[in-house]
Amino acid sequence: MLSACNGIQDKHLFYVCGFFCGIRGHAYCNQKTPSIAAGMDEQALLGLNPNADSDFRQRALAYFEQLKISPDAWQVCAEALAQRTYSDDHIKFFCFQVLEHQVKYKYSELTTVQQQLIRETLVSWLQAQMLNPQPEKTFIRNKAAQVFALLFVTEYLTKWPKFFFDILSVVDLNPRGVDLYLRILMAIDSELVDRDVVHTSEEARRNTLIKDTMREQCIPNLVESWYQILQNYQYTNSEVTCQCLECLEVVGAYVSWIDLSLIANDRFINMLLGHMSIEVLREEACDCLFEIVNKGMDPVDKMKLVESLCQVLQSSAGFFSIDREEDVDFLARFSKLVNGMGQSLIVSWTKLIKNGDIKNAQEALQAIETKVALMLQLLIHEDDDISSNIIGFCYDYLHILKQLTVLSDQQKANVEAIMLAVMKKLTYDEEYNFENEGEDEAMFVEYRKQLKLLLDRLAQVSPELLLASVRRVFSSTLQNWQTTRFMEVEVAIRLLYMLAEALPVSHGAHFSGDVSKASALQDMMRTLVTSGVSSYQHTSHTSVTLEFFETVVRYEKFFTVEPQHIPCVLMAFLDHRGLRHSSAKVRSRTAYLFSRFVKSLKTELFFSSALKGNLIFQHFSKHYYLCNCGFPFCLYSVNK
Repeated sequence: MLSACNGIQDKHLFYVCGFFCGIRGHAYCNQKTPSIAAGMDEQALLGLNPNADSDFRQRALAYFEQLKISPDAWQVCAEALAQRTYSDDHIKFFCFQVLEHQVKYKYSELTTVQQQLIRETLVSWLQAQMLNPQPEKTFIRNKAAQVFALLFVTEYLTKWPKFFFDILSVVDLNPRGVDLYLRILMAIDSELVDRDVVHTSEEARRNTLIKDTMREQCIPNLVESWYQILQNYQYTNSEVTCQCLECLEVVGAYVSWIDLSLIANDRFINMLLGHMSIEVLREEACDCLFEIVNKGMDPVDKMKLVESLCQVLQSSAGFFSIDREEDVDFLARFSKLVNGMGQSLIVSWTKLIKNGDIKNAQEALQAIETKVALMLQLLIHEDDDISSNIIGFCYDYLHILKQLTVLSDQQKANVEAIMLAVMKKLTYDEEYNFENEGEDEAMFVEYRKQLKLLLDRLAQVSPELLLASVRRVFSSTLQNWQTTRFMEVEVAIRLLYMLAEALPVSHGAHFSGDVSKASALQDMMRTLVTSGVSSYQHTSHTSVTLEFFETVVRYEKFFTVEPQHIPCVLMAFLDHRGLRHSSAKVRSRTAYLFSRFVKSLKTELFFSSALKGNLIFQHFSKHYYLCNCGFPFCLYSVNK
């Protein structure tokens, strides 16, 4: 957000950022270590230009290495930044990289005077930005923020305890100063809490101490500065509204480790809720509110906070009217927020039940139930990103229902509604490219995996309802498969396939034990293999064909109960529907599934011979010959 906010894209950014990657150990070309008095090597600086030839680039690399190892030559870079000697962006970036190296790797070797010089250089550069007619390029501001952050974590506990006060005294409410202040805050947060940054145990202890000290000394002042920024910049022009977006990002980042009461109060929350009604701010405001409700706190207090947020969102701006909202990007953020609120309430309910606080637990459950209708609207939304963001709430809600001894009529209706939503959302889009799957297709496959987890949880809550619902959808679809759209046929078979894991049994014995379940599954499998759906053809995809074979192999135990269906399934495997299919993808997958199918039914059939192009299968009760009589194959029984 911070780098994208200004809309500045420098075509040389990748060159500058990657220029010095992997240059340690570069030959220094036997050049003398530069001195401060000599100033910058102007010839070497020419190599920073992306259009420079290889000789100049090599010279620039060598010069950078010399500046790194020199005990004091880096000061020419500090002077260049402080005096604004160069206007070239690549040289400015170069100077910041030299300072970054000194702070990160050699700071302890510097004298007190040299350390003071670095501090003064950065502050002078920051002051100069208040007067610049044009802001620095985004990549330069980001690099400057990184250097500020590195210096902060190095000196805050010892030599620069007034770091934030000094920065704020310089930037005041100047838009460019505020932009840099917020970038510095994000860089500091990254240094302190970003789990992707690998820290030593000593650095981790230092970071913990820094956060503790910040909470005691300056966090209230920082929060106040955020409030002032949000208040002053929310209704202004696009340039300074950008600072408001950056500030919301900062609040969302810091709220995870500061005192929540500084943010979760009427003054701050009302402002954030107001931002939910401003089109350019509402997505970031959503994320900020999500971080607030996601913060750990007392279960009763969390319940009250979430309920107050929901009441305002529902009454003042009508955010719960999903059908009237056309901005899918905002709805994706809003869905994430609702998911966070729902899961927070569920965590509160769990804690209250564990503590034996039945009264408040009942209130929490009631609060959860009032969010289910909104949850369902988001789950069933045609945009998969919006739907995906609410799945966590659905899953946890079903987990609650699983723990209840008796479900109310409304809860049963909710379970059925979730079930129908999952069945609908499992369906492929018309645009899905089965032959050349790309990023969109991969994302849908992952989304389907999430829905599959929901289906498994539904089976734990109400297996009878799930079985009955799948049977109803499957039977009605397979009855008219010739005139039904491919995605509906595919998902009907897919649901039958998924039941095998949703209703687990020992060693795949789905057709024994519970009579009603075995009867339903047996009936669906009989319909699958006798309906002729294996012949479903479509010009642009093969999903129905593949799903048929996958399901047949998944329920191989069915053929020990009704072995009379083995011949027609073998025929499907071996003719144009399977091993002779026009699609290489189908042929490859079918070959694998065919080997599994034959192996799984070794007690029912086995290869007897393969002579003169004829394949012979023997069945213990009957013998079937599958003869290659040209195309297609023909099948007949020995016992006829």
